[in-house]
Amino acid sequence: MSSQIIPVDPFDCIIFGGTGDLAERKLLPALYHRQKDGQMTEPTRIIGASRSDLSTNEYRAFAHEALKTHVKDDLDSDEVEKFLGKLDYVSVDVKSERGWDSLGAVLGADTGKKRACYLAVGPSLFGDIATRLRDHGLITPETRIIVEKPIGRDLKSARELNDTLGSVFDEYQTFRIDHYLGKETVQNLMALRFANTLYEPLWNSAHIDHVQITVAEGVGVEGRADYYDKAGALRDMVQNHLLQLLCLVAMEPPSSMDANAVRDEKLKVLRGLEPIDEANVEKLTVRGQYGPGASAGGPVPGYLDEIEGGASNTETFVAVKAEIGNWRWAGVPFYLRTGKRMTTRVSEIVIAFKPVPHSIFGDGAGRLLANNLVIRLQPDEGVKQWIMIKDPGPGGMRLRHVPLDMSFASAFNVRNPDAYERLIMDVIRGNQTLFMRRDEVEAAWRWIDPILSAWEDTGQQCQRYTAGTWGPSASIALIERDGRTWHESV
Repeated sequence: MSSQIIPVDPFDCIIFGGTGDLAERKLLPALYHRQKDGQMTEPTRIIGASRSDLSTNEYRAFAHEALKTHVKDDLDSDEVEKFLGKLDYVSVDVKSERGWDSLGAVLGADTGKKRACYLAVGPSLFGDIATRLRDHGLITPETRIIVEKPIGRDLKSARELNDTLGSVFDEYQTFRIDHYLGKETVQNLMALRFANTLYEPLWNSAHIDHVQITVAEGVGVEGRADYYDKAGALRDMVQNHLLQLLCLVAMEPPSSMDANAVRDEKLKVLRGLEPIDEANVEKLTVRGQYGPGASAGGPVPGYLDEIEGGASNTETFVAVKAEIGNWRWAGVPFYLRTGKRMTTRVSEIVIAFKPVPHSIFGDGAGRLLANNLVIRLQPDEGVKQWIMIKDPGPGGMRLRHVPLDMSFASAFNVRNPDAYERLIMDVIRGNQTLFMRRDEVEAAWRWIDPILSAWEDTGQQCQRYTAGTWGPSASIALIERDGRTWHESV
């Protein structure tokens, strides 16, 4: 089975931070794949913009190295040359007037061509870029701006940033990207729920015992230590990635796949989250910080060895027990956890159904385990439905817990597109379904802020966990005191 490629209209994509890590690892490879698959039409251009004083040929050489490093086996020499021919470069200082007229000259006067401004820079520069695009007359009705997280570090700063962007761009032009929403399995979650009669009638507190959402990373803070020590896992991962996944699991069926219809339902989930504050924060949250340990590559340092100063109470791990106050989910806990330097890299959602109320099979058949729907986001994207079956063979009734396993790579025999490929093409189409609306961002911060304040007010300390494990023991206690256990991610 092959996927259908629907070409998009010609566009100009200006990558601010065009020589940075995100452009090198993700954006340029993503755009190359979209061209190779025939989705980009002529005359599309990709314009790198940064402070570096490079010629266009030098930028093309930079891009070629990025493709050789991050695309590797999927390179086609003819397609590479065609892709590099689409690249241009302008040296722009986003905090001064230098380079903006040159950028305008490269873009030209075609106001009907779609124009995507990707801000692959720190959020402190978002306002400078937006206002200078406006002041130099580079915003057309077909211009979209793409901003990466973090959208603020609390509700106040998120509002200020949204106000700044909103003073220049209309909401329909603003694309707040969360690459988790571009993953194939995340979108398949909506297909599983809303395109099948099998699951949606059971998708409620009468049949679901609890939900687990895990985003585990095997790496440490690497080159992000300065940013990370000011953010921590709650701001860096829970406020955006994990809460967005929770919204897709918990939202009511939208009236259609219209962007605002979907985002209206997600917003209701965020507003329905039960508060976590000073009164219950120690019972419902766990903070952790990794110490020295080992990974597949050998010994690894602890977090305090990787940051300047060697002293910090910033969490590299967080587990939260969240609940949603509505009829569908009343009494169903959502266990969220994320951390760095954990046992393995895995992101998954586990829908744990309630067990059967009574076994008719007797003790000799073995224990009846509850059905779990496991949605794997990374690596090896796919879906597993765990069910009970009879163990084949004579000799009586013996039951086994086995998965109905669908790996997307093997089921469809196609390369699984990176999330950025899909999301950039959605920007060009003007489809905001997989992007966060302003009120979503602010609603998420409205729930997160009291947790941050409560941690500070109660002095809740990070518990140490050994690098290469599943986090501090308190996170195991968080779920096991409810008679449940974390799904073994293997």
